[in-house]
Amino acid sequence: MATTPEEGIRRTLVQYAQLCDDGRFVEWAELFTTDARFHVMGRTREGRHAVRTWIEAAQPPQARGRHAVSAPIVDLGADRRTALAWSDYLFFSRTGTMTSAGRYHDELVQADDGRWRFSLREIVFQGDAPQLTQPPPG
Repeated sequence: MATTPEEGIRRTLVQYAQLCDDGRFVEWAELFTTDARFHVMGRTREGRHAVRTWIEAAQPPQARGRHAVSAPIVDLGADRRTALAWSDYLFFSRTGTMTSAGRYHDELVQADDGRWRFSLREIVFQGDAPQLTQPPPG
C-alpha cells in the first residue's frame, strides 16, 4: 500500500496504463469513481459503467499495445484527499510504432478505502487544447 498521497496517485496512474494494456477492464474500471467523467476525442463518458463499456470497445485485443507514461505533476488539494495531476504519455502499437502522444489531465479523489480514483480523466492529444481541464501549472 502507498505510504504518501503522491505514491498512491502514481500507483493509480501506472495501473491505468498496465491494466488497459493487459485488457483487464474490470480492474481498470475500478480506478474510476462510480460517477467519473472520462473525456477523449471530444466526447465525455459519464459513470464507471459507461467508461468501461467504451474502453472495451476501443481496445479489442488487436488494438492493444503499450503505454509509456511520464512522471506526473501532482497538486494535492488542501484536504489532501483530492488532487490534480498531469502526465505525458506515448502509446505504441504491438509492432512498436508510436500511434498516439498526449497528456492526461486528471482529477482524483481518495476513497474511504484509501485508494486514489479518477473523478475526471481528460486525454489531450498532442497539438490539441484541453476542453474540460486546465493546463499544468507553470
